[in-house]
Amino acid sequence: MNRLLPRLLLAPAVTTLFLWMIVPLGMSIYFSLIRFNLLQPDQHGFAGLENFEYFVTDPSFSVAVLNTLLLLGSVILITVLLGVLIALLIDEPFPGRGIVRVLLISPFFVMPTVNALLWKHMMMNPIYGVLAQVWQFFGAQPVDWLTEHPLFSVIVMVSWQWLPFATLIFVTSLQSMNREQLEAARMDGANYLQQLRYLYLPHLARSVAVVVMIELIFLLSVFAEIFTTTGGGPGDASTNVAFLIFKQALLNFDAGVASAGALFAVVLANIAAAFLIRLVGKNLDK
Repeated sequence: MNRLLPRLLLAPAVTTLFLWMIVPLGMSIYFSLIRFNLLQPDQHGFAGLENFEYFVTDPSFSVAVLNTLLLLGSVILITVLLGVLIALLIDEPFPGRGIVRVLLISPFFVMPTVNALLWKHMMMNPIYGVLAQVWQFFGAQPVDWLTEHPLFSVIVMVSWQWLPFATLIFVTSLQSMNREQLEAARMDGANYLQQLRYLYLPHLARSVAVVVMIELIFLLSVFAEIFTTTGGGPGDASTNVAFLIFKQALLNFDAGVASAGALFAVVLANIAAAFLIRLVGKNLDK
């Protein structure tokens, strides 16, 4: 009886988790092993690994993987470097610091689709966008960012939205620093660069590992910004793995290949997560 009660209390949560995660995963595995076209739902048969082979040998696959890696690496690098810099700037007391912190964090609460539309129409439009006006003010020709630099434009949009998250984590970490240690270092004559190298950065190491891990997992599924602005183009210039899966599912109507691609993305995300969890664990042990 003592063991039965805890299990009964856990049953709703376990059941919800099962329905929310295991069932969709099982359905994805099932559809990845059959030929299933959405236009002909009554005509399907066992395909084995054909769907996986078709997805991997798709001419857009290598480009999508490369774009995904470039997107991940660029966004993580930008958010970590700028996040640390901004966190150090707003860590010191100054008038209006509370308002500044709220304004810095607010972009993270903007929906990805709204974020993409803001950048597409308000910032990067080659005719009336803010960047176009700046270019014209200095006598330069405005740039059509979404056409000429599509992947870079997506990187900027995603970085703008995830920078507040990184900043918030780093600010929280800085608040836990030993202020007496900082004062002692200053009294001993340590300049700011020395404080940054030997005190601030080592203290932020764990936070950096956490930010990298969380961002990497979520950034693998970036879709709304690409769908809303570039549509994966021109050509495949801004297509990532998530958008390639969408194209297979809802543009080619091939649920089998799309499910195979989804499983590929799941495996990729789990490999990255396992690696980063080990990295975080090592940092926490230090």
